[in-house]
Amino acid sequence: MPTAPRRSSPAARPVAAVLLLALVVPLPACSGKSGSPSASASASASQDKVKFAKTRFAVNAGLAAGATYQWLYKPYKEGRFKKGANGRTAALVKGALAGTFAYNRLKAAVRDAQGDPFLSKALAPLVSGIESLKALPSKIRNGSASDADVNQYQNVINSVKGAGAANGANVTDKVPTTGQLTQGG
Repeated sequence: MPTAPRRSSPAARPVAAVLLLALVVPLPACSGKSGSPSASASASASQDKVKFAKTRFAVNAGLAAGATYQWLYKPYKEGRFKKGANGRTAALVKGALAGTFAYNRLKAAVRDAQGDPFLSKALAPLVSGIESLKALPSKIRNGSASDADVNQYQNVINSVKGAGAANGANVTDKVPTTGQLTQGG
């Protein structure tokens, strides 16, 4: 003989509702400090929980350095970006992808460096240089990049590598695959 479904008692319904609400709605943690947590926390303090900050920094910066050298600096110095050069279109497309990839990996390296107080301080002056690289991929794509533009990319990469080395995060060039370039990192 089938049994009827069991119904909860009217007294149990509010308790169940409170438990369900506690699972769905996150509440801020209480602390003894006054003021809002976001106002009192510094940028580097919120990033202190990054695991393997130096290692992650070194990997991201290494990928940026490898992409810059392999598909920007070297082809530019070889003249593959010049009008009439053999394979120019492919070199320009790969250079633009590499520029975007390197910019994204440098931004990730800066985020990773914020997990280490020394790296964070060392990279702080370089953030504006990294931001200045944002427009270079479009210059490469349309063929208007100059020696100064390509050298700027290489200089920023070298500065990031130097800041890492000075703070125990040695960066070695790692050339990404073309699949990584097209995925953006």
